[in-house]
Amino acid sequence: MNHPDSLLTGQLARDRIEHIRISSVFLPLAAPISDAKVLTGRQRPMTEIAILFVEISTADGHRGLGFSYSKRAGGPGQFAHAKEIAPALIGEDPNNIARLWDKLAWAGASVGRSGLAAQAIGAFDVALWDMKAKRANLSLAKLLGAQRDSVRCYNTSGGFLHTPLDQLLVNTDISRAKGIGGIKLKVGQPDRALDVKRVETVRKHLGDDFPLMVDANQQWDRPTAQRMCRTFEQFNLVWIEEPLDCHDAEGHAALAAQFDTPIATGEMLTSVSEHWEFIRQRGADYLMPDGPRVGGVTPFLRIAALADHAGLMLAPHFAMELHVHLAAAYSREPWVEHFEWLEPLFNEKLDTRDGRMIVPTRPGLGLSLSERVAGWTAQATEITN
Repeated sequence: MNHPDSLLTGQLARDRIEHIRISSVFLPLAAPISDAKVLTGRQRPMTEIAILFVEISTADGHRGLGFSYSKRAGGPGQFAHAKEIAPALIGEDPNNIARLWDKLAWAGASVGRSGLAAQAIGAFDVALWDMKAKRANLSLAKLLGAQRDSVRCYNTSGGFLHTPLDQLLVNTDISRAKGIGGIKLKVGQPDRALDVKRVETVRKHLGDDFPLMVDANQQWDRPTAQRMCRTFEQFNLVWIEEPLDCHDAEGHAALAAQFDTPIATGEMLTSVSEHWEFIRQRGADYLMPDGPRVGGVTPFLRIAALADHAGLMLAPHFAMELHVHLAAAYSREPWVEHFEWLEPLFNEKLDTRDGRMIVPTRPGLGLSLSERVAGWTAQATEITN
C-alpha cells in the first residue's frame, strides 16, 4: 500500500510545464535620465527600459510571472535568446528549479553563462519561483524563510545628475514624505567640485544623521577615487558606490581597507563567480547583486549565502519588486533601492513607511501585469507542448 506522502509527491511530480509566453516590452520613462556615464560621453541619456516578461503555465493550472530587464541596449537580444532556449522547459516539472536553470544554461552554453544569456534565464527562473510560492500560498519572502516583514529602503530616482540642485532638494523632501529612509545621489561628473557641492548641499539639507549614499557609476580611476573617497569621508555617507570599474575587485578592496566610509558595488556583475571574486578579495562592504542580471533567484541565493558567510552587508540593485522579497530573507539588515520606474507595469504597488519598504504578503511576487503593458509590447511569442 502506498503511503499518503508518496502519493502526494507523485501527484506533484506529474505536473508539467505546458505553455510559456515571452514578451519584449519597452517601458518609456517620463524624462531622459543621465548619470556620470552620460556626462563623461560613454553613454547616451536613457529614455526607456526594455523588459523581458516570461509567463509559465502548467498542466495543473499553476502560473508564474517572471521578468528581466535591460537599459539602453540588449532588450531584443534577451528576447531572442529566451525564445531559443524556452522549448527546453516544455514538459518539465516546474518544481525542479535548480535543475531547470542548469538546463537553460546548457541550452545556450555557447554564448556563455553570464551577461545577456544569464539575464534571459533570469526571467524564467523568477517565474518558476513565483509559481512555487503561489503553489504554497506564500509570498516569495516567506517561502525563502523571511527574516523580517519590512526592509530599509533608499531612493535613487530623484538624485540623477540631470536634476538641478534646487530640484534635488525638493526630491529629497518628496522621498522622505513617502516614508523612504535614505537618499542616494549620483556623482562622478568631470567637474569634481560640482559633485562635492551637491553632496555638501544635500547633507546640510538632510541633517547629519539621515542616511545618504553616493554613486559614481564606475567613472573614476584609482587616483581620483582615492581623492574623492577621502573628500567624502566628512559627509557621514552610508556608502560610496562603484567608485571604480565594476570588475576591479583589487581596486575596490584597497578603497574598502583604506577608508571608513563603506564601499558598495556589484550591480553590473552577471554571475556567481564574478561576485565571488569581490567577496574573496573583500572588494565591497555592501554587495549589490541584481537578481535579473545574475540569472534570477537561484543564483542570487548562492551569492547571498557567500556574502553572508563573509559577513558582508547586502543592498540589491534596482528591481525592488523582486528584491524586497530577497532582501527580506537575508540574515543581516539590508537595504533595497526604491525606483518607481517599473510601477506602471504592474497593478500592485509597494508601500513605504517609516523609512522601510513593506514586504508584500500576497502569494508569490504578488504582482500582476497592468493593461498598459500590451501597448508597450514590441514582440511576443508562445511556446506550447
